[in-house]
Amino acid sequence: MVVDKDPVALLVIDMQQGMSGMASGERNNPSAESNIENLLAAWRRNRLPIIHIRHISRTPESPFWPGQPGVEFQLHFLPLAGEHIVEKNVPDAFVCSGLERWLHVRDIRQIVIVGVSTNNSIEATARTAGCLGFKVHVVEDGTFAFPKRDFSGVQRSASEVHAMSLANLDGEYASILSAAQALKMF
Repeated sequence: MVVDKDPVALLVIDMQQGMSGMASGERNNPSAESNIENLLAAWRRNRLPIIHIRHISRTPESPFWPGQPGVEFQLHFLPLAGEHIVEKNVPDAFVCSGLERWLHVRDIRQIVIVGVSTNNSIEATARTAGCLGFKVHVVEDGTFAFPKRDFSGVQRSASEVHAMSLANLDGEYASILSAAQALKMF
């Protein structure tokens, strides 16, 4: 892997209380949280930029509706002072959030993405970031997905959904890394 010496920001997407205990079925990557914690600790030790992204729903019944406990960050992923927080209302963290401008003002052109869920907010954010010209890395064992029916009605496992989403991104919008590889970026 070629290490780019430009500043690299860590985007931690939707690691909120509403994501722990989702009723969407069994998920893949049970060690994702541990991998995200390790990456977050490394970014903090190296004083690199960290952006915490939080979903705020437009649907009152959602656990991510303002004022609900589900909106709050999980305890292991609470932002520290000086770490940027972005709130979004759609899966893509760049839409109507100011994230692109925040990165450009700080001359950050490279991002590492972790969080949930691979085929939703992770994929949407990575696609836009790639289209905007950022060098994007998605940490395959720092994200996870849930089972889902495909368009033909076939039930797909969380691992299949996760793998297809990563395949959609790989090479065109992002590079796919392991947490161990991401730790070697600096």
